[in-house]
Amino acid sequence: MPIIEAVILLIVLVLLSNIISHYLTFIPVSLIQIGLGLLVALIWHFEISLETDWFLLLFIAPLLYNDGRRFPKRELWRLRGPIFANAIWLVFLTTILGGFLIYKLIPQMPLTVAFALAAILSPTDPVAVQSISKQAKLPASLMHLVSGESLINDASGLIAFKYAIAATVTGAFSLGTATGDFIYISIVGFLSGLLFMTAIQLLMDFLRRQGIDDVIFNTVLQIATPFVVYLVTEEVTHASGVIAVVTAGVLYHARENRVVEDSPELKLVTEKVWDIIIYSLNGVVFVILGIELPVATSQVIKGGQFNTWQAMFFAFVSWVIIVAIRAIWTYGYMFFGRLNKKTPNERPSIRMSLLSGLSGVRGAVTMAGVLSVPLTIASGGGFPTRALMLFVASGVIIISLVAATVTLPLISTSKQPLQTRASASDVGANDIDLDVDVDVDGEEIPADPVRQISEDEARAYIMRLAISKIEELRRPSNQRAAYDLILDYQFIIRRLEMNYRADQAMQKVLDDELRLQEITLAGERASLKELRKGEKITQTSYVGALRRIETLENRLTQAQGHTMPGMLRYWRVFFKHMFRNVAYWLHSEDTERLHAENHLIERETAKAAIQSLSQYLASSDVDETQFDNQAVYHLLVRYRNQIERAKAESAPNHEEEYQHQINKLRVRALGAERAGIQSLLEAGNITWTKATHLRQYVNYSENVLVMSLNSEEG
Repeated sequence: MPIIEAVILLIVLVLLSNIISHYLTFIPVSLIQIGLGLLVALIWHFEISLETDWFLLLFIAPLLYNDGRRFPKRELWRLRGPIFANAIWLVFLTTILGGFLIYKLIPQMPLTVAFALAAILSPTDPVAVQSISKQAKLPASLMHLVSGESLINDASGLIAFKYAIAATVTGAFSLGTATGDFIYISIVGFLSGLLFMTAIQLLMDFLRRQGIDDVIFNTVLQIATPFVVYLVTEEVTHASGVIAVVTAGVLYHARENRVVEDSPELKLVTEKVWDIIIYSLNGVVFVILGIELPVATSQVIKGGQFNTWQAMFFAFVSWVIIVAIRAIWTYGYMFFGRLNKKTPNERPSIRMSLLSGLSGVRGAVTMAGVLSVPLTIASGGGFPTRALMLFVASGVIIISLVAATVTLPLISTSKQPLQTRASASDVGANDIDLDVDVDVDGEEIPADPVRQISEDEARAYIMRLAISKIEELRRPSNQRAAYDLILDYQFIIRRLEMNYRADQAMQKVLDDELRLQEITLAGERASLKELRKGEKITQTSYVGALRRIETLENRLTQAQGHTMPGMLRYWRVFFKHMFRNVAYWLHSEDTERLHAENHLIERETAKAAIQSLSQYLASSDVDETQFDNQAVYHLLVRYRNQIERAKAESAPNHEEEYQHQINKLRVRALGAERAGIQSLLEAGNITWTKATHLRQYVNYSENVLVMSLNSEEG
């Protein structure tokens, strides 16, 4: 069948599967898609000629990039050690041990092919893992562990799979060469994803400053990103495109993960387009799996070595091997965590370990990988036991889905079906009084009703009203959420002010902020020295914090001399901050202690900065009215936010409450924005057309908020 007709048929089957799943909610939609593909193949003898060269590009690149975009940072960062151990060491243990056991189970399968099969079976479906983990009520640390691991193990599993396939195709394997190649493709793949994503984001920022901010254009640019990053990395640098797209996705998320969106329409359109792409690709993969099953079965039987029942037995035992390795690994993690007193309240549990093993549902990445196995090897002969490999991988995917579907009602009181990718007390800042009148609302709209203001001015005005509402609702219990929101609003207001305020007036605000920041940095430095003098922090933490302050002081000097463009300055600081975190992580000392000291430093230096600012403005030889109120307020909020975030890092078990507070404040802030639009319209400061645009902006923001709420509940 021609490719166009085949694609149309595949999409129709994906749509039909979701209609059926609406009535058969107890069956995962992925199983329905496999069944439809199998039905079409059996009745109409439908086949698809697969081009394995482009299969990874078409399916793997967007799926892994999307996983990276949705990488949850806070809890997973705290479990980075176990997560990377699961995602790397567990994958390679599964590849070596699982591959050896599969080889013993199926002696006719070459050892390298068994390794490749075990490697491609190691990645888990992240959505299915999170669905099972939540409904089975796993311990928090174990849930974050299996969820975080599922977002990273795709890359390591595919790399191991690639090496095993290469060894089978070429017939040669050298451990030294493979180790060197692995180091090269991993590091260069990481750097490639980092550099290409940075270049793309710089390009987007440049185009936006040039007025090229069309939503459709930017959406297409973002959608094309994973394909470009993967293709260039593989073809030009010959490194791992898989690692590159995961890195690009995480970097995108790290920069764009804001509570208040600067362009909610772009966010809304982009997320919906990504949902459509992932929905379609994931569904197509499982339909193709169903179509390929009869082909693989017939080829296995025609080979004369195995019958259907033997092949099904091999698939079942392979699944048991993979589940057992994962469950034993998880039990060991819980046991040694309790032994080392990292998780003293979580006793090792065979039940929890078994749930962790069962949560490893295999999904689209496994299927896409195994379908990319070449048909021939270097000598020109057929790839050994390719049909059996495809049948076993397909069987493990189906068994893992069925096992999760059957066991989930037994271990959970929730009636929700299994979801897969296819479903789609320190002193706070408020305890330090500043003897300065900070005008939260900033510039007031002139009383003259005939003065028309620009849309940027109107947006800045309604956002100041939103800040006023958040300040009104701010309490000691929700300060972190309040300051996060206010800081995001301040960031957007500053960008808007650059558009409509006169250069001279805007320069005064920036000069005031630079001058005041010199005062606050001096207070930070003095506080840091006191902490070191009192031996409350180690020399390592002291040097790291001192370098941060010196970097900020250098930035002030450069900003005053205008020696570096704003975006380059932003990215320089971003990468320095990232490498400083990596240095902390890799340091030989106890990382938990270093992070605790870092949180202490952030709290104490921020409080000292606010005190220095207060004392400076209150001194008799300083006229506080000479400084722009917005500059003072921006600095104040930034340091208060730093205090609250440091306190939250020290007590990380309140993330759900934090999200609830964010959502509650955001709803009230959007209400204030909508009321502000109405008041501007009634006063005659904006036209009906501008009011419509502003209301559309608020509506988009509300849709983004609802979308995030739905994703959290799902």
